[in-house]
Amino acid sequence: MGFFSKLKEKFSSKKVNEVEKKETESYEKGLEKTRKDFSNKLNKLNKKYSKVNQEYFEELEEILIMADIGVNTVIKFMDRLVERARKEKIEDPETLKELIVDELFIIYVNDEVLVNKINYRENGPTVILFVGVNGVGKTTTIAKIAKKEKDAGKKVLLVAADTFRAGAVEQLTEWANRLKVDIESGEEGIDPASVVYSGMERAKDYDLVLIDTAGRLQNKVNLMNELEKIKKVINNHQDGSPEETLLVIDATTGQNGISQAKAFKEITDVTGIVLTKLDGSAKGGIVLAIKEEVNIPVKYVGMGEKEEDLRVFDIEKYIYGLFKEMM
Repeated sequence: MGFFSKLKEKFSSKKVNEVEKKETESYEKGLEKTRKDFSNKLNKLNKKYSKVNQEYFEELEEILIMADIGVNTVIKFMDRLVERARKEKIEDPETLKELIVDELFIIYVNDEVLVNKINYRENGPTVILFVGVNGVGKTTTIAKIAKKEKDAGKKVLLVAADTFRAGAVEQLTEWANRLKVDIESGEEGIDPASVVYSGMERAKDYDLVLIDTAGRLQNKVNLMNELEKIKKVINNHQDGSPEETLLVIDATTGQNGISQAKAFKEITDVTGIVLTKLDGSAKGGIVLAIKEEVNIPVKYVGMGEKEEDLRVFDIEKYIYGLFKEMM
């Protein structure tokens, strides 16, 4: 049984519990724009051709690129798909749809053990550093994760180390007050590493420390030095920390988001991606492009404005959300 069949069986089963059902519905709703655009084009293509041929594959390639899966990823994917269709002697476009789903899953997984969970520390506080350019929803993401963790019974400390952007400290402070969690902050313009130092001095009394950082990429050298200094301060207080460095990317920026991922990977050790505003984009294929082009796992996806709309990333629910109409 291929991945397509397993997925169809899993999500059509009446045995799916309420939590799973709610999460799956969140993916369905969040990926609606991408799914409608992608499925419509694929259905038109399948009506246009009664048999799979070279022209069919060329048009399919264009559809995948338009979904922002990324040129390099699409080329690799198409090579695999064409070869598999040839080997299995598949000529019917409807049958090929199953292969498309199977191969997209294989491309993402790539024979690896997928680690999409946060690496929580067993002894001492778990420290998570958030990086990303301005305007991607970094502060809101920190707040949503803080609420999730607080609701799960963890004691959370926010650290406002973005002392560069005007209003950044006030914004995070406002969230801390709203969520009733503690915050460590300093005046605008001071050395962010000093704020992190103060935060880490308090950290032993908390389960989770979430650190906001400046989002400028114009001067990579300055930002790299700043992040290295921050990480050194964290590590000096607690060996092996931070446990995670999460890069926040706005899904609606498409290929620009890939460029940001590549740039941040050059200057710091990014352990995971948070993809915000996936529900606002018709180019949800960026999830596959990020994994293929920068080889960093997506750990969270934003499917809406509400706190519960920030989901731990699940590749099966994601692919089901993309291809629901085909199953």
